Amino acid sequence: MKWNLRWVAARRDIWRPTQLQAAFAEVGFTPSLSKVAALWSNKPITVRLDDLDMICTALDCTVADLMEAEPVEVVDGGRETERRAAAGGAEAGPNGPARPVPKPGSNGRRRSMPPN
Repeated sequence: MKWNLRWVAARRDIWRPTQLQAAFAEVGFTPSLSKVAALWSNKPITVRLDDLDMICTALDCTVADLMEAEPVEVVDGGRETERRAAAGGAEAGPNGPARPVPKPGSNGRRRSMPPN
């Protein structure tokens, strides 16, 4: 998904996170400035539906204005993948998403589950 908060805010002549926070306060939405700055600067991983509703009310927009589906890329073999980084910022490799790294000293072994 593409996060278009800055574009939607610009349509209302809002250019800074502090101005956005003031617009939120007009509709009774009072997030901290750090939360507003995070929404302004980055694409959020999660947004509460109540917060999304208040953002749309403050900016007089719809959810479709704030979020836009990005095209999906087709890889060899007909498998579809999104054009984005895997969790943690690592790019997905040719064999799929990045795998966790074993703890030091475990020699790459997995711990088995105890018997039932």
